[in-house]
Amino acid sequence: MRLRHIEVFNAVMLIGSVSGAARLINVTQPAVSRILQHAELQLGFALFQRAKGRLLPTSEALSLYPHVEQLFAQLDDVHRLAANLKAGDSAKELRILTVLALSYEILPHAIKLFRVKYPDMAISIKALHSPQIVAALVLQEADVGFLFSPVVHSALAQEHLADGRVVCVAPRGMLAARFLKRGSITLTELAKLDKVPVIGLDAQDPVGRVLSQASREAGVGLKFDITVQTYHSALALAHHGLGVALVDTCTAASADATRVHVLDLEPLIPVPIKALLPSGKPGSVAVRAFVKCFEQALKFEGRTKML
Repeated sequence: MRLRHIEVFNAVMLIGSVSGAARLINVTQPAVSRILQHAELQLGFALFQRAKGRLLPTSEALSLYPHVEQLFAQLDDVHRLAANLKAGDSAKELRILTVLALSYEILPHAIKLFRVKYPDMAISIKALHSPQIVAALVLQEADVGFLFSPVVHSALAQEHLADGRVVCVAPRGMLAARFLKRGSITLTELAKLDKVPVIGLDAQDPVGRVLSQASREAGVGLKFDITVQTYHSALALAHHGLGVALVDTCTAASADATRVHVLDLEPLIPVPIKALLPSGKPGSVAVRAFVKCFEQALKFEGRTKML
């Protein structure tokens, strides 16, 4: 099928009639009919059957259509990327993407530092999941992204900013005094505690994956009574006394010390913090400055209560 065939086929699938498809792609009805006939001739099978003035897709057309939808989604990506490339640096706005865990304590501190040198620059922030951050940066819909764990993509460059770790956030009164005095608890000890619910992270999450891997390597059958998708959901549950939360140190920086204790989890499970930038587009001076501010914010939290 040629691209014109695909465009007409997609329009008819969307609208269900030749007249509607013609209006959608701004051509005449005879042209739509002629292109459809030519497409069917080349393919060697019918794409539509007429029924009460409408075109009904054949089974072959229904098999083709998901691939056509995917193609048009990719074309939309091309158009969006082209528009973003055309805009270039003319849009005087810093577009930041971050995972939610980094948006509560670290990001505001970084913006305060950035505002000292760039008090008037517009800033837009989106808190997304890691795959969404990667996809948006590839399309150059943002200037920089901050997330956990390494990402390998030919269109992206990454910088290591800091190493966090997985910690244990326990409601006051839930853990024995010996753990609090020591300031740490092991995976094995946590797994053996009776009647202490554990709140874990989704295994599809980067931190959840490393936590599951560390449990397997330690030979620990750690059972999660509650599993959540976001780190702050785990922290909120711990604040309400519903269990011991295993989260990253950036999330633990938001812990309320009057309600929970934060203990190191052993063995050490590192949580690398990365900055991602489009590799084909060198970061502007402002972007580079913000990455530096973000790194300084991480170091500040590390000196106080985080790392």
